[in-house]
Amino acid sequence: MAGLLVVISGPSGAGKGTIYNSILQRMPEIVKSVSVTTREPRGNEKDGVEYFFRSEEQFDKMIESDGFLEYANVFEHRYGTPKKHVLDMIEAGKTVMLEIDVKGAAQIKSKFPSCVTVFIMPPTFAELEKRLRDRATDKEDSIVIRLSEAKTELSRYKMFDYFITNDELSDAIDCAVSIIKAERIKTARNENKILKLLNE
Repeated sequence: MAGLLVVISGPSGAGKGTIYNSILQRMPEIVKSVSVTTREPRGNEKDGVEYFFRSEEQFDKMIESDGFLEYANVFEHRYGTPKKHVLDMIEAGKTVMLEIDVKGAAQIKSKFPSCVTVFIMPPTFAELEKRLRDRATDKEDSIVIRLSEAKTELSRYKMFDYFITNDELSDAIDCAVSIIKAERIKTARNENKILKLLNE
């Protein structure tokens, strides 16, 4: 079976991280994409496990050699999804999944059009605002900015293959798992298996 790249995206506060981690728990065979970062390791973090830790110069060289599916500046450091690492796993028939913002998802879609993109969104913007406030990690001006960004992100809905309303979390997780299972059994991803049967 051909490998698969799954991209979980959506606005801040939509619950994409929770859904992403729940999928990994339910489907342990899925490979978690490991990002490259220019920040220093924290605590017991190991290179190649939590992140690939690289210098600014090494990161620049990866950009120059088209070594990323996507990359971005986050506060004072840079993060990117390494192209070779992901493509090697897909070539080996693995399902690779990553959670990323909409800008990053757009970069990946442009470089790897066959990826499966899933947008996570609460049922209303009022609910999104409630979730942002309930987590109590953002100041008022940050919440206003995040809500505005969410509207812009949602307006790019046509670039996504699937849209999941995260109203009841368990239902949203079930939907995401079902999407991955269905994508795996598409005829186009199983051509080698079909041809093998035909040649028996």
